[in-house]
Amino acid sequence: MRNIDIQSIKQRFGIIGNSQLLNHAIQVAVQVAPTDMTVLITGESGSGKESFSKIIHQLSPRKHGQFIAINCGAIPEGTIDSELFGHEKGSFTGAQEARKGYFEVTDGGTIFLDEIGEMPLGTQARLLRVLENGEFIKVGSSKVQKTDVRVVAATNVNLIRAVENGRFREDLYYRLNTVPITVPSLRERGDDIYLLFRKFAADFSEKYKVKPITLTPDAVHELIRFPFPGNIRQLKNMVEQISVLEYDREVDGQKMRQYLPQEQVKSNLPAVLAKEQSGEHSYSERDLLYKVLFDMRRDVSELKKLVFDMITTHQPNEEELLKEHGHLFENIEQYNGNGRTYQPQEPLHKEPYYLPVNRAQVQEYEEQKVEDIPHEYEEESLSLENKEKELILKALKKHNNKRKYAAQDLGISERTLYRKLKQYDIED
Repeated sequence: MRNIDIQSIKQRFGIIGNSQLLNHAIQVAVQVAPTDMTVLITGESGSGKESFSKIIHQLSPRKHGQFIAINCGAIPEGTIDSELFGHEKGSFTGAQEARKGYFEVTDGGTIFLDEIGEMPLGTQARLLRVLENGEFIKVGSSKVQKTDVRVVAATNVNLIRAVENGRFREDLYYRLNTVPITVPSLRERGDDIYLLFRKFAADFSEKYKVKPITLTPDAVHELIRFPFPGNIRQLKNMVEQISVLEYDREVDGQKMRQYLPQEQVKSNLPAVLAKEQSGEHSYSERDLLYKVLFDMRRDVSELKKLVFDMITTHQPNEEELLKEHGHLFENIEQYNGNGRTYQPQEPLHKEPYYLPVNRAQVQEYEEQKVEDIPHEYEEESLSLENKEKELILKALKKHNNKRKYAAQDLGISERTLYRKLKQYDIED
């Protein structure tokens, strides 16, 4: 593929940048476009994966057919089969008439399945049949229908890891991954960051009828060195913000740093502490609840012992008792009956010490009888639902109500988080 051909593709589809990784991804997309091969596009969220699906469709013999882009993570689990494959009248509550699915509507065209890693396992089995035989069955029907659709899938998660964890079918992964295309993240594209900044600055200058934003050399340095975890989408939003708010149309390094977000504060949520920073472990909703329960159970048991000792001994050694159990009062300043201030000791564990829940821990919790200390008061009841709701609210607040990142922090899928928001009547 000659360089001039790649440049023409960039101009046609509005792609900005000259990095080698970007050029290689475009070259692979152009080469595979004339075929009917299934393509799997991988890359971080906001890196521009959908642009590559449009390149593949527009340069293929199917370019006159329909192109539909579907975000699998945004469709509720209970309706995704109906959306993709259609349903018959009366097949479920609310199905007042028959409906065609996307695979029927786009016969002869291309379907772009974004966030394929969020697709439920049952739907994955249906998709595999379409890819292998071109056949599907509507929800509520027994009639096999044929379709001729090219599938281009995309994901921002490690599907190999999802296969190992049982969240993605191995046979579907290899069927989708016939031709892989890796879209580089923005931080891997070097000077392309500044080129994109200038493009967005010009666009917003025209949109808001203002002079374009320009950068001093030190501002360019600050811009290029920033990692941009949100990739192109984050950069575009930042340029729009600067274009609207800045009276001085030349931005220096100091001013640029004000628009670049600081490092995220480490979360105290148990689900986050349980994960390695590499993101290789993710835990189910049940694991999340057990982690919270194990921690609460340990603290409550120790508090019961502490209170029982202080009540029954009647000895003037309460300060020693408090120090002995100081880890229960981290970040709390308490006063005893004599008015003396008690300052808790430094916690023994400054780093996260939560461990993944395994079957042995679960069995131990469910079967083991806790030896209670004799007491005359009723044991406090613990509500898992309240604790779960509290964790969800904290995660949403931390990520400015962005469900995707909140779900990742909690170690659950975005679809599960959506269901929990409805269950607890939480408005985000």
